[in-house]
Amino acid sequence: MNEFLTWLLDAVQSVDPVLRTLLAGIAIMLETSVLIGLIVPGDTVVLVAATAVDSFAEGAVLVVIVIIGALIGESIGFWLGRWLGPRIRFSRLGRRLGEDNWARSELYLRRRGGPAIFLSRFLPVLHSLVPLTVGMSGFSYRRFLAWTAPACTVWAIAYVSVGAAAAGTYRELSNQLHYAGYVFVGTIAVFLVLAYVIKRLIVRSEARHMAHEHADDDTAPGRVGD
Repeated sequence: MNEFLTWLLDAVQSVDPVLRTLLAGIAIMLETSVLIGLIVPGDTVVLVAATAVDSFAEGAVLVVIVIIGALIGESIGFWLGRWLGPRIRFSRLGRRLGEDNWARSELYLRRRGGPAIFLSRFLPVLHSLVPLTVGMSGFSYRRFLAWTAPACTVWAIAYVSVGAAAAGTYRELSNQLHYAGYVFVGTIAVFLVLAYVIKRLIVRSEARHMAHEHADDDTAPGRVGD
């Protein structure tokens, strides 16, 4: 295990730092733009790039580039939603996503407003649909950025920090512990599982919240029997 991981991490680190960082930025840009995020594993690319970080400065640069890439991707989604929203929604790919997901994105934005933009960065499917939906709504671009920038920052710092910390710890222990590789894999696995659990908790919480509000709407005066 140690030999294989050392070879793998060395292979990643052997890539030119500038190229490695740019690839991570481009991957996350694609992951957050339009519907490409449903195909491109930007999370994985950033995590892999982070394992090659060997200084605070290099990690900080990677975080900044990933944030910029994420904001560019989300901005692309916003402006395409503003200019071509309905055409994308009713395109072949848009229809494959299902009308339920589009309606869910619209309802989520309408009920939550700005916080929906922030939370959507951490939710499956919605992180690709919400920028488009916001673009089709009356939200201003400045207001959109005000909510999505902090979310992109939190996400980038989390992924880069975990990737760099796990790889750094492994390199320190690999010559002392024969099971250091399992520690590395376990750290990454725990992080990914934790990220998944948090996403599921947010999804369930928001689903309960919307269901509760929907029930309140149905029982409000003037709505009974509609």
